[in-house]
Amino acid sequence: MKNEEILELFYSSFQKGDAQGMSACYHDSVTFTDPAFGQLTGKEVGAMWGMLLSRKESELKIEYSGISTTEKSGEAQWIATYKYGPEKRSVVNKIRSRFKFRDDKIIEQVDDFDLWAWSRQALGPVGFLLGWTPFLRNKIQWMARKALTEYMNDQNDKNPN
Repeated sequence: MKNEEILELFYSSFQKGDAQGMSACYHDSVTFTDPAFGQLTGKEVGAMWGMLLSRKESELKIEYSGISTTEKSGEAQWIATYKYGPEKRSVVNKIRSRFKFRDDKIIEQVDDFDLWAWSRQALGPVGFLLGWTPFLRNKIQWMARKALTEYMNDQNDKNPN
């Protein structure tokens, strides 16, 4: 499979809410980095998408464009539109993804977005006032990692193998 086809499969699976389809695009040794989770490795990456897609608080809309690839790397832009948190605040998050490939799989993904812009939308006044600070960035990463660990533990309890 060509790298462009891998990214098309990844994002079309994302649009369908298919975390397993997304995970199938990843190498076993994948690393993922973004402002909300920090760095994830291996099974954590697929579990993150599973967790995010399992949240049923609101309709998630994914749009992607600008897929371009070379033999070893690629990039794309995507927009996630959803409601966040108990207040169901509207979030439109614009993300730039960069990829590296190995063995016809994604070995590295780096997602970049404006965390302050995200926090202003998702967290309201607190995000507006503190979203640019290392304190809030660390708190967001801590909460995201905690939620992921709990999700993975719950999945392991449901499927002990």
